[in-house]
Amino acid sequence: MSRYVGAIDQGTTSSRFIVFDRTSNTVASAQQEHRQIFPQPGWVEHDPEEILASVRAVVEEALRGASLTVADLAAVGITNQRETTVLWDRHTGRAVHNALVWQDTRVEPMVAELSREGGPDRFRDRTGLPLASYFSGLKLRWLLDHVGRRDDLAFGTIDSWLMWHLTGLHVTDVTNASRTQLMNLSTLDWDDTLLSAFGVPRSILPRIVPSSAVYAEGRDILAGVPISGILGDQQAALMGQACFEAGEAKNTYGTGCFLLMHTGTSPVPSKHGLLTTVAAKLGDEPATYALEGSVAIAGALVQWLRDNLGIIESSSEIEALAASVPDNGDVYFVPAFSGLYAPHWRADARGIVAGLTRFATKAHIARAALEAVAYQTMEVVRAMEQDSGLPMRSLRVDGGMIVNQLLMRFQADMLGVPVSRPKVLETTALGAAYAAGLAVGYWNGLADLRANWAVGETWEPSMTTERRDFLAKAWAKAVERSMGWV
Repeated sequence: MSRYVGAIDQGTTSSRFIVFDRTSNTVASAQQEHRQIFPQPGWVEHDPEEILASVRAVVEEALRGASLTVADLAAVGITNQRETTVLWDRHTGRAVHNALVWQDTRVEPMVAELSREGGPDRFRDRTGLPLASYFSGLKLRWLLDHVGRRDDLAFGTIDSWLMWHLTGLHVTDVTNASRTQLMNLSTLDWDDTLLSAFGVPRSILPRIVPSSAVYAEGRDILAGVPISGILGDQQAALMGQACFEAGEAKNTYGTGCFLLMHTGTSPVPSKHGLLTTVAAKLGDEPATYALEGSVAIAGALVQWLRDNLGIIESSSEIEALAASVPDNGDVYFVPAFSGLYAPHWRADARGIVAGLTRFATKAHIARAALEAVAYQTMEVVRAMEQDSGLPMRSLRVDGGMIVNQLLMRFQADMLGVPVSRPKVLETTALGAAYAAGLAVGYWNGLADLRANWAVGETWEPSMTTERRDFLAKAWAKAVERSMGWV
């Protein structure tokens, strides 16, 4: 068998290709950013052709940089930004419109329309999801309404778009399908009731496949390599963090913040504003499920401070700026740029900075921005504990923001439990590699993957209970002020 497994990690801001060995060490890597397109306030788009070109470029760059060829790859997996929606022409393979990104809120009027009958939880029993602009189904409906309904159209999330071009198959895996709001969580198939309500024809949908299986041999830049794993990015990170048992949880700090807790082979309904989603389906094994809390704006807030306000020149500067003051100066930043996600689900919320006095400086705003990420995670953890009945004893973390020591220490303080990062930080790509490698026998089973996981660093809580309660109450007050804006 070939020596390595590769993973395409197509994220919100960049595409990466990473090659791993059997012990999860990285042997090759390349990354390329792609544009964020903002046609109107609340609208966020990507160019699917640019994304495809970036994927091809990073595969070639990573292999060339490590003096590897496709013959060195036993398999390749794909992980992707999940709800981002693409519509393309089956004959030409070209997108008929820019992709609508998961952060895009243009379908809010459709959400309100569908919610009139049965409220926002109208389809939660079938899908595990509330009605929200976040998910793919209504984004697809918007595209169909605006580009026209034709027999030659194909829909997919980014995994499907890449699979179409890399293998010729029109497929998606169960984790990505579970984020469209068109799949039934119990049957793991497209649901006719949902398709009718959303106005989506079944003929344009991809076939739903397991997360780990040999789908096809690649063509194009991956000619002859088995493509054998697909996972939405957060489910991939759950697998990369070796969270395979009920109660194990991870949080990914990226553009947004995504906390998933494994709940075993049965979906757990949420009564506290969380999502019920598919964790994975490995081959013929039963599907496993997870509770998820999604925070729309995390790392994106640092980018906003850099690009829109200009108070930092690079994202890496924020920690030093925030650490230049001893506390937040009673400033709280609620980054509800796209409304509030879990556990509030308030589309009418908008971003606010509260508690400003003439004492406040850009350092206090920077610190409040970092603390906002930890506060939002705290809210999700508390909701998850209530839904699952399981206390969070520790939290495994990954994503670009975990290099920020101030944020990680503050996160441990606000949760009151240890926060640990693994030695291998590329958990999202690693999860996709694991899914692909399991399918071809590169790894023998979950025990092999669990043995690969090791602690890189742990942050222990040191804040007093009184201080934690004070900050949590002030944050809750600020969140309340952000609601009802629209």
